[in-house]
Amino acid sequence: MSDFLEILTHGRRFKAAVKELSLDELRELSTKLEKIITEREEDEKAELEANAERNARIAEILAQIENSGLSIEDLGEVTAKPAPKKRAPRPAKYQIEVDGELIQWTGQGRMPTVFKNQVDNGKTMEDFLIPGME
Repeated sequence: MSDFLEILTHGRRFKAAVKELSLDELRELSTKLEKIITEREEDEKAELEANAERNARIAEILAQIENSGLSIEDLGEVTAKPAPKKRAPRPAKYQIEVDGELIQWTGQGRMPTVFKNQVDNGKTMEDFLIPGME
């Protein structure tokens, strides 16, 4: 706790700290403290009202559940949908051999540079089809 709060919360220390203040300064200090207290009370009241509204809505929902013949335990049995399974990778549709390395492509997405260069030089994609793939 800070020194200020220790002085403020200890009776004799607080009295000694404000000994040099005039009566008008003490009244001004009192007014400021009262304002802070009022604001804090209003905040607490607003929070209690918000919680009361929330609790009323919860009670209403629980009543609807009971009226429908269900119980809270029944809600525990409801499960979320399982995550969709990842699909299997697509099989390669085209292949080309460059410098002894076999490069394959599914035919989807961006065309690999080696295929693009060959197509630009006059070949067709059918030239690179893997036998049995159409």
